[in-house]
Amino acid sequence: MIAEFRLPDLGEGLPEAEIVQWLVARGDEVTLNQPIAEVETAKAIVELPSPFAGTVSDLHAAAGDVVAVGAPLIAIDVPGGAGEATEGGDAGVAETAADTVAEAPEADAAVPNLVGYGAAPRAAGRPQRRARTVRAASASASDTAVLADAPHDAVAPAPSEDIRHERPRSTPPVRAYAKERGVDLALVEASGVTGIIRREDVDRYADAVQTAPAAASAPAAVTATGARETRIPVRGVRKHTAAAMVRSAFTAPHVTTFLEVDVTETTRLVADLRADRRLDGHRIGILAVAAKAVCLALRAEPSLNASWDDSAGEIVRFHYVNLGIAAATERGLVVPHVADADRLTLVELADAIGELAQTARSGRTAPTALTGGTFSITNFGVFGIDAGTPILNPGEAGILGLGSVRRRPWDHDGQIVLRDVMTLSLSFDHRLADGEEASRFLRAVGDILREPGRAMLLS
Repeated sequence: MIAEFRLPDLGEGLPEAEIVQWLVARGDEVTLNQPIAEVETAKAIVELPSPFAGTVSDLHAAAGDVVAVGAPLIAIDVPGGAGEATEGGDAGVAETAADTVAEAPEADAAVPNLVGYGAAPRAAGRPQRRARTVRAASASASDTAVLADAPHDAVAPAPSEDIRHERPRSTPPVRAYAKERGVDLALVEASGVTGIIRREDVDRYADAVQTAPAAASAPAAVTATGARETRIPVRGVRKHTAAAMVRSAFTAPHVTTFLEVDVTETTRLVADLRADRRLDGHRIGILAVAAKAVCLALRAEPSLNASWDDSAGEIVRFHYVNLGIAAATERGLVVPHVADADRLTLVELADAIGELAQTARSGRTAPTALTGGTFSITNFGVFGIDAGTPILNPGEAGILGLGSVRRRPWDHDGQIVLRDVMTLSLSFDHRLADGEEASRFLRAVGDILREPGRAMLLS
């Protein structure tokens, strides 16, 4: 029986997802819970596991296609009658998985591990990649140029001999970068000893294709030298971020206020903590200290830790702090949050921020970590910028911008001396806080950064 798997709702009601690459091809045998595709939503890249065991009979979309939730994604020829539950495709993903399990002959059969549904697979660790059979690639430069724009499950027309290949190993940002350049990773050779394809490998392959004699027929996705413009499809994270920022700017009345702070004692504290051998492995920076300062200041000014519920006509004040940290990634700006940040020590908060940033840059942030924040921080300073007017993350009352630390002449103890100075930028929703409350909050953050030792003793 042919069983169709439709694209499930991957969380938070997202209406669509883009196929990053297929991990299987037509004719492949798949097992229950085997990853079959990587898809990118407006929030993260996730692997979709197969809810059936059988033979792939059809792929309803190609790599790079945007598929709506509920649309057919893949068809699998399931032995016996296991596919009857999905005949017609109207039952939905959750019902499909449930019916398949119910019809399993053995009580201990594996449960489909769909995103948002079912239980986890019994086997520990990451599922083993399955070797795929592809034809040997043609050695001619013209064939190479044509294949550079082929989808990931395409095979090269070639002679007789079959060769076993594993799916190319790379990170999600590199796969996205390769797609932008029109390069099929199956044709790229990894240069490092790890066997993982990097951006440099993609660039080297793309440059070689461009300089080949058949470069005139190179795919249009690769921008030609001297081109006057480049068009980039607005998809995924960038599309979601743009919509969120427009919605925020036109629904919340923004006000931004600034404060210059002498953070010399904070920079000394950070230097001392980094030199402490007992804290080896914990990277505590000024961002972590500022995050701790925000959590402490929100206790005194809860109006900045709130949300406006327009439908109910109510202001919702939170008794916890889910602290969002803006992270610039190759896929665009994301703002994942540290849950219950106010309950963490400085060291725990620094570790959580480091892990959050690493996960965000890999494109693996869970959708749940991108919603539910109550206050956010954005760090202009890492780009050498002194100040800015940050836009609120939708649904939040405030966002604090951190400028770069500058060595400047400053009045200290009645003398003009060189001190470390930072500019803080606070944008807030004027429906939830007035100027006095916002100013008190910003002053409280500044006081903590001015004398962090005293503040940490009282926390």
